[in-house]
Amino acid sequence: MLRLRLTLAVCLLGLVMGTVACGDEEQGVDEPAREGLALELDGIDYNVFITRQLNPAIQEDRAYFEGPEPAAGENLYGVFLQACNNSKEPRGVSDSFTVKDSQGNEFEPEELPEENQFAYTPHELDPEECIPEAGSVAQLGPTGGSMLLFKLPLDVTENRPLELEIEGDDGDKLTYELDI
Repeated sequence: MLRLRLTLAVCLLGLVMGTVACGDEEQGVDEPAREGLALELDGIDYNVFITRQLNPAIQEDRAYFEGPEPAAGENLYGVFLQACNNSKEPRGVSDSFTVKDSQGNEFEPEELPEENQFAYTPHELDPEECIPEAGSVAQLGPTGGSMLLFKLPLDVTENRPLELEIEGDDGDKLTYELDI
């Protein structure tokens, strides 16, 4: 009886150790980052703070976008992010952003007017400089970030998760899962 219990205990221990050693993550599979995590690409730290639907018919959202209301069957989404150069030399930020759905559809950001104080405007950052600029309306506002504006079909929310892909100069990419 003791021998049976000992054999059973050894088998159980082996099963537990095998499960722990294997883990639940596949090797070589990159998962998209969640909003709120800063990740580095080409020496720039990117952080997607929040993604939210915009309604130009309400006062608060007109501050983000004063353009026309979306067409029937479309919604506007603002992706609010920060890009910071934490290096000791000037670096350019990415100007390549794409939202992708689970069906492989891709969407590019809409162009915003230069006078839009929330618009993400790519340029070279000095060391310790960020987009949005410290003390700016975008940085001090409730979203804390500069905005990329996407016009998305209503049915795209059925094809979640939606992911924001940021491409660097050398072809490397960061991917964030958008909380829509």
